[in-house]
Amino acid sequence: QVQLVESGGGLVQAGGSLRLSCTASQRTLNYAVGWFRQAPGKEREFVAAISGSNGYSDYADSVKGRFTISRENGQNTVYLQMNSLKPEDTAVYYCAAVAVFYDTTAYYSAEGEYDYWGQGTQVTVSS
Repeated sequence: QVQLVESGGGLVQAGGSLRLSCTASQRTLNYAVGWFRQAPGKEREFVAAISGSNGYSDYADSVKGRFTISRENGQNTVYLQMNSLKPEDTAVYYCAAVAVFYDTTAYYSAEGEYDYWGQGTQVTVSS
């Protein structure tokens, strides 16, 4: 069982930046990790994902060029650096993880692929 805790959310003006952290209860080197978000009245949507190793990543079109997902080798934390934030980025951001021991290059954009979820952190972007 892996526990995930998100942090780093808050209130920021449009154009600003935030860095979200997803800290796991164990090393995540063999886990694909994804970030998702859910805005009020909307379904949860994919934001970004990173593979268990080798650093493969994927992004939603809406955040490409503005957000960067990364992980520290040997550490339990995956980051989501968010730059040039827009009001439409306002949402609760969740991280998720799934073990990928047999294919550490895999990453996923579908919620159903993930086994472990954090409780979320609120990001609010004011105009």
